[in-house]
Amino acid sequence: MTILLAGCGDLGTETGLRFAAAGHRVVGWRRSPDKLPAEIEGVATDLSTAELPRVPADTSAVVIAVAADASTEEAYRTAYVNGVANVLDALERDHVAPERVLFVSSTAVHGDAGGGWIDENTTPEPTGFSGRVMLEAEELLLKRFDGTGASPVVLRLGGIYGPGRTRLIDQVRTGAAVIPDQPRFTNRIHRDDAAGAIVHLLNMPDAPSPVYLGVDNDPAELGDVLRFLAAELGLDVPPAGSLGDARGGNKRCSNALLRGTGFSCKYPSFREGYRDILAGVGVRHP
Repeated sequence: MTILLAGCGDLGTETGLRFAAAGHRVVGWRRSPDKLPAEIEGVATDLSTAELPRVPADTSAVVIAVAADASTEEAYRTAYVNGVANVLDALERDHVAPERVLFVSSTAVHGDAGGGWIDENTTPEPTGFSGRVMLEAEELLLKRFDGTGASPVVLRLGGIYGPGRTRLIDQVRTGAAVIPDQPRFTNRIHRDDAAGAIVHLLNMPDAPSPVYLGVDNDPAELGDVLRFLAAELGLDVPPAGSLGDARGGNKRCSNALLRGTGFSCKYPSFREGYRDILAGVGVRHP
């Protein structure tokens, strides 16, 4: 059976390597397929166009993991709404009916909750264009497969960090980090756990729920994360100050539904994840 990765950047590549290691044929669609490892069959394509390559006839699962070229509503709509629609149209064109199609979305669809807890039963109330556009793409996927017997899945990921994703570490190192003067909860997931969750949901013997929140076990205040990183790096605690409105909203996302399927995070909190990253670049825990 073939796994099709419609969008094969960092997260898609890590996901594909896991499927390949399990013995699957993996095909990755991306603009620059020459950057993919040998385990993934790269095919050059732009998902924002309607002229997509032929879908392998034996495709059993599809992962749609796209990324916008810019932080504008137009770029998001082109990547997410057009991208999802074009992939679904290609499946229909080629008469391919995979058992599962998973769309990588974002917890941004939930907006702000004033620091309160949310889960998959919480009504999405996006406050920015990114959340609104992703919610539109989610609805497009779920409606297209309604009543077909297939299992569409939306995985709303928190902030992804991991190898090469060191924004907070860099801010602490350069002195640019600021601890918010008001409590602000953040939700994150290590890149490897995000890939693991995708593989897990596509391999589940039972039909998955339509939506999951993909976050670690520990929604944490941003100040706690920054203080932790400063201690690990042997640096002074960043100063406190005003950060304005939170880009992703102030909320705590529960991963109880995902964990209830038997999935467990390799990095259950930011502490394990960031320590692993720092160890990889030669910074040891004191």
